[in-house]
Amino acid sequence: MTNETSKPNRREFMADSGKVAAGMIAAGAFATEALKSTASAASYGKIIGANDTINMAIAGIRSRGSNHIDSFSGMKNVKIKALCDVDENVLNNRAANLEKKKGYKPETYWDFREMLKDKDIDAVSLATPNFWHALGTVWACQAGKHVYVEKPCCHNVFEGRKMVEAARKYKCLVQVGFQNRSIKNVRAAMKFLQDGGIGDVYMARGLCYKSRMSIGKPKDGIGTGPEYDYFAFNRPGEKYTQEYMDKVHYNDWIGPARVRPFNYNRFHYNWHWQWEYGSGDIGNQGPHQWDVARWGLGANEHPVKVSSMGGFFVWKDSAQETPNTQSATVEYADGRVIEFEVRGVYTNPEEGITVGNFFYGTKGWMHLDGSKWSTYFGYKNEPGPTSSESGEFADPNDPAGAGGGGHFENFIAALRNNDINNLSCDIEEGYLSSALPLLANASYRLGRTLYFDGKKEKFIKDPEADKLITREYRKPYVVPESV
Repeated sequence: MTNETSKPNRREFMADSGKVAAGMIAAGAFATEALKSTASAASYGKIIGANDTINMAIAGIRSRGSNHIDSFSGMKNVKIKALCDVDENVLNNRAANLEKKKGYKPETYWDFREMLKDKDIDAVSLATPNFWHALGTVWACQAGKHVYVEKPCCHNVFEGRKMVEAARKYKCLVQVGFQNRSIKNVRAAMKFLQDGGIGDVYMARGLCYKSRMSIGKPKDGIGTGPEYDYFAFNRPGEKYTQEYMDKVHYNDWIGPARVRPFNYNRFHYNWHWQWEYGSGDIGNQGPHQWDVARWGLGANEHPVKVSSMGGFFVWKDSAQETPNTQSATVEYADGRVIEFEVRGVYTNPEEGITVGNFFYGTKGWMHLDGSKWSTYFGYKNEPGPTSSESGEFADPNDPAGAGGGGHFENFIAALRNNDINNLSCDIEEGYLSSALPLLANASYRLGRTLYFDGKKEKFIKDPEADKLITREYRKPYVVPESV
């Protein structure tokens, strides 16, 4: 499976877009009749001109979503038509701030499905928790909306494949928020690698060295959170009082997950460290560096072997389920490997890098820290090309918007061109990268090396591991087998 062969070209995409009939939303417990009514040939086949206004809706606006609001609302001929969040405390505040800055007030929704009824919305941007990414994307595609979805694009491997299928079936552009793919210097570094700049690249490494503090172990129940938000380095924490929670649609926040009593550590942000909702830092910060590692390695398929180990150290008073120290290695069919390391306690940088990548080839190696990169050759580590010379290695045929205005701008440019090939990170690319930390976590949780069949997207003769390919979904929040 390669992402190149699965992408339609521009002519196929535009031709197919005009043929899609009304009412293509799949039936099932997860879909509503209201959602079905929004799908139409016009919503799929419409070509947005350079001066036409693109109406955006943004869902999940507490943290990363605020950046989505600022970025999209700051673009010419882009309007934030609607905001959606299950926490109306946040929702009302963000709407008021946008009105103050831009002079117009967006429509507000706490129910994502209700928002999708608006036929004037062209695209949806999802900054919800990870475990909502797939369902939100599938629903939006079924409603004829293009999608920008944050990383990792899915909570499990099954969901990622369904997202790809939905995007293709409903002819929607779906961009995954791997911003490095729209950074000029990073793109130049990848081109340098792919052009053989350090020889044949046989290994890539990703680093996620981010010190985290204890989240504590508060009891279940409203108003029982810790005095401080430890993950924000001891700034005063939010008080989830009854008055606050009265404006939270908590059942909809839980979505696909099982119903459990409210707990401070199973809500805003700290959900990252619970398996039901998140995937630890290897699947939080880590996906960015996994994506760059796979990109530089030129691996356009799933790995065949994965091994991961680690543990939760130091903070024994914590309710955190995911490890704060973790190492993982994935191997591809041709023998090339990606190594990844998470250090969440006290540590030193490696060659000056705390979050970044290394690449190793038959002639030398590359040091990539953010958008700055340098190369070294031979046994003497003789300096080679660096990011200061990146103009020399830039690709003049970069997709529209890439390398200049950033990842959000790239998405909007692709919408205006109605061209899937303009996306810096199409859903297939985003899924292949998002799957890597998920596979690593499966190995960590089972405590053994796993072997993966990338064509079937199942582990080889391992039903126990296959249980971690998907999850038990709570109706009606079900990612269906047939989208």
